[in-house]
Amino acid sequence: MPVGIGALAGRDFTKHEIEVGKGDVIYLYTDGYEDQFGGEKDKKFSRKRFRELLLSIHSLPMPDQKSVLETRLDEWMDGREQIDDITVMGIRF
Repeated sequence: MPVGIGALAGRDFTKHEIEVGKGDVIYLYTDGYEDQFGGEKDKKFSRKRFRELLLSIHSLPMPDQKSVLETRLDEWMDGREQIDDITVMGIRF
């Protein structure tokens, strides 16, 4: 549920607690990366492709992850205009 709609729709959020251990990584991100158009067929990057990318880089040092994410997005966009805000934040415990 989008953060800005919950109060308007009269629905409550559900509280979840997640146990994390040393070395675990949690990503917070907007939908901009996965919604960006590009590739050979000018399609969206997709949620599936984005999650697979995060899984493939999660063990790298954080600066290397940033570099891979930026490079992969640049390659995907191939000069196309960015259509939405793109925020990706990783936190390693």
